[in-house]
Amino acid sequence: MQAYQIKAGQQIAGLELVQRSIPTLAAHDVQVRVHAVSLNYRDLMIAEGTYLRTGDASVIPCSDGAGEVMAIGSAVSRFRVGDRVAASFFPNWMHGEPTPQNTGRSLGGSYDGMLAEEVVLHEDAWVAIPEHLSHVEAATIPCAGVTAWNSLFVEGGLRPGDSVLLLGTGGVSVWALQLAKAAGLRVIITSSSDEKLDRARELGADAAINYTTTPEWQDEVLRLTAGRGVDLVLEVGGRGTLARSVASARMGGTLAIIGGLSGFGGALDPLALIGGAKRLSGIFVGSRRMFEDLNRFLIVAEIHPVVDRVFHFQQATDAYNYLKSSGHFGKVVIDVSQQGR
Repeated sequence: MQAYQIKAGQQIAGLELVQRSIPTLAAHDVQVRVHAVSLNYRDLMIAEGTYLRTGDASVIPCSDGAGEVMAIGSAVSRFRVGDRVAASFFPNWMHGEPTPQNTGRSLGGSYDGMLAEEVVLHEDAWVAIPEHLSHVEAATIPCAGVTAWNSLFVEGGLRPGDSVLLLGTGGVSVWALQLAKAAGLRVIITSSSDEKLDRARELGADAAINYTTTPEWQDEVLRLTAGRGVDLVLEVGGRGTLARSVASARMGGTLAIIGGLSGFGGALDPLALIGGAKRLSGIFVGSRRMFEDLNRFLIVAEIHPVVDRVFHFQQATDAYNYLKSSGHFGKVVIDVSQQGR
């Protein structure tokens, strides 16, 4: 089979298309023909050598992919040939709290991921995908979708009528916008592009702030919330946005830390957290149960995730470069199916 591989730190140019042998199925293994793979900022970090968990060997990149079951091991009970599935970001984290053991293996980091024609994983690592979603749409769920769900409703514990601030219009933020509005939350979103803010309003955003023309955007968040602040901030910026995000949260509010587009570190006044009884909560994607809970919500709410652009399998490098350009709104997907070549 054909697959891409990359070694951490080799940059996007290090992505190469190779021939790989298909692993022999063990009793509980499921072999899937991959139809679509979506990219995450994490994939850029791995290419650039800045991600927290990578090995020294070349691996098949990308955690997020969806496809069709083509063969099963002799003891498999969860799936049948022909089922439509997606892989769970952490193949060993089924439910409960994260631990070093159940999060020690993640796809596309130090272990082979999904950017291949076929993938073999233990049956517990696969999740059935909603019937109303295409493979391209379903491929966006495992990292971005589950991260947004965990941030808002599991770790964040938000309820209808609560408010959330979303930074930017990348994959997780747009996923969070769709989920939040379907759940009856008030959404404020930021971007440097008025065009993207208009698209966010079309998806239901209650307020939109251009952080280029309004650099002190935390003041605008407070104005929009009558001085109270939001219940939760989905913090993706890191060093460049964290202090403003803290100021945007209400007393007792939460900052769900999911990334650092501007880098990590920098000064943070602990008194801003202590005096406001605010908490920082690190979000490390989520478990298979969260994935399954999210799927049920998607079915009831009939949500279709926003896919910005789809690239063919041979255009994987172009897809990476497009994601790096930050021109996207929502998710960037690679079509691995025969029809996409």
